[in-house]
Amino acid sequence: MRRSTPLAFAGGLLALALASLLSLTIGARTVSPSTVLEALSAYDSTLADHVVIHSRLLRTLAGIAVGAALAVAGAAMQGMTRNPLADPGILGINAGATTAVVLGVYLADASEVGEFMALALLGAAVGTVAVYALASLGRDGATPVKLALAGAALTAGLGSVVNALVMVDDSSLDRLRFWQVGTLGARTLGDIATVGALMVVGVIVIVLTAGVLNALALGDDAAVGLGVPVGRTRVLLGVAIILLCGAAVALAGPIGFLGLVVPHAARLLVGGDYRRIVLLCLLGGPVLLLLADTVGRVIAPPAEVQVGVMTALIGVPVFIVLIRSRKQVGL
Repeated sequence: MRRSTPLAFAGGLLALALASLLSLTIGARTVSPSTVLEALSAYDSTLADHVVIHSRLLRTLAGIAVGAALAVAGAAMQGMTRNPLADPGILGINAGATTAVVLGVYLADASEVGEFMALALLGAAVGTVAVYALASLGRDGATPVKLALAGAALTAGLGSVVNALVMVDDSSLDRLRFWQVGTLGARTLGDIATVGALMVVGVIVIVLTAGVLNALALGDDAAVGLGVPVGRTRVLLGVAIILLCGAAVALAGPIGFLGLVVPHAARLLVGGDYRRIVLLCLLGGPVLLLLADTVGRVIAPPAEVQVGVMTALIGVPVFIVLIRSRKQVGL
């Protein structure tokens, strides 16, 4: 274990605690940390500050769940595909989930998180299969570059479908305009618990198989030589990734680049062992998402910039740097 690993995990826990506190205290109405503690320990619905904290607490819990889910899914995708550019948004999984939800709203008037979750899981699964099918065409199979290109093409195509459906139906536009760009607001504890159960299952599967990701990252031949059942392992990891991404999209909408940025940051801190990377992503994902959400509340008052926009502002420069660095992406 690298000497920096315990320090990285301790710093991650401290950063998560600080990000959570900032999420609870900062916004259109700023409250003190002492008021936060009072509201959490002795909630009083007649006090305005306590009501504010109660609302932000749900938002903070959603941020922790979604951030952890997307970061862990991104790390698993990078190891499984041997593609350092892998991300739920880049490889078309989020696009598939989003398209399914928009179609459900447009065709079946879906409005509940449970309905969104079922649609998002189905869309994420179809998007995953479609990207792999497209990337597998040709003699080379699903190489990292072909996966990224297939994901980009599918995302662009499905994005056009989503925009067309939203623009031709005013009621769909009203219900989806904030969700479509990614938001942590307007969710109940029941909503968070519903999708949180699936997220827990997905995270447990990936944490328990993180050691196998190290073998897959070496290539299929090396993994087979080490006794890894490559086909079954990929299916298991794929199901876990679909659970995480579908649940995250159902709860908060399509949030991009978080699954790309956090695993790379974790890799810089603790090395290339996916057992450590995945665990650090459980802390780093929520930290980045909560900080992005908090900054979005105050960057352009009195309006609020949705968290999906803020993560894109952070992720796009990082994505460009990774593309330009042949050493990092292995192109």
